[in-house]
Amino acid sequence: MDAWREVLGWLSGRGLEVVLIILGSVLLARFVGWAGTRITDRIDRNATGGDALVRSEAAKHRHSLTQVLTWAAIVLIYSISVFFALDRLGVPITGLVAPATVLGVGLGFGAQRIVGDVLAGFFIITERQYGFGDVVAIQVLGGMEPASGTVEDVTLRVTRLRSPDGEVVTVPNGQIVKVINLSRDWARAVVDVPVPTSVDVNRANEVLREVGRAAFRDPALRPLLLDPPSVMGVESLDLEQVNIRVVARTLPGKQFEVGRDLRARVVQAFRSQGMQVPQAATVHDPADDGATAVQEGVR
Repeated sequence: MDAWREVLGWLSGRGLEVVLIILGSVLLARFVGWAGTRITDRIDRNATGGDALVRSEAAKHRHSLTQVLTWAAIVLIYSISVFFALDRLGVPITGLVAPATVLGVGLGFGAQRIVGDVLAGFFIITERQYGFGDVVAIQVLGGMEPASGTVEDVTLRVTRLRSPDGEVVTVPNGQIVKVINLSRDWARAVVDVPVPTSVDVNRANEVLREVGRAAFRDPALRPLLLDPPSVMGVESLDLEQVNIRVVARTLPGKQFEVGRDLRARVVQAFRSQGMQVPQAATVHDPADDGATAVQEGVR
């Protein structure tokens, strides 16, 4: 009975305090997560008006920074609650300093990759290399093909992408060796239109200029374009055809949609003029550095 009374006394005293500390830390962590979600949602609504791709660089940075601060605050809450719980349980915190030092050294050697991921994530966020909503292609250490998609989450340790097929790709920040940002400030849709050598190039250029002017006047396409599409002239030639390049500056992430629309307009315009596009057109979908290209057929 005396032992049972001691157990009940402990549960009603320090045991209850430990339970309250744990419960309070869980509730506080959930509140911080909820508040972080509300803040990021408000940033998205104010910056995009519902479009996840078209947002300012400042909004992308604020979103990523809010996610990181939320994650850091939750980790800090749980860490402090553990120390308070150990203190209420009567475990001497000062006596854990020496073992914690040895454990920290061991973890430092064993968790070098995690430390590298955190440091890389810190520089990614502070240097604003990319943020939530950016369309990126990430080259991973030892990987053959880059991981491409829309950034959905950036923490100090990992970056999560949503691929065009809907797959979620998680990339450790410390394994990133190269990042191609396809939606930084503005983007560029570049359409190389193959034209038979028998067709008058000047006539083809004029048809393409009219396509660009019509696209810029279109109320549905005009909001996506920063300026009228330009005809750059003959880009390359061979024995049977020449490639005439059309360039359009677009809002971030909208180069793919604009490129598809321009290709359809080019086909319709050429057919109305009795001209044919002989082969697949090369459509480049780079950011301002012109880093990538996508091959798509014109039908």
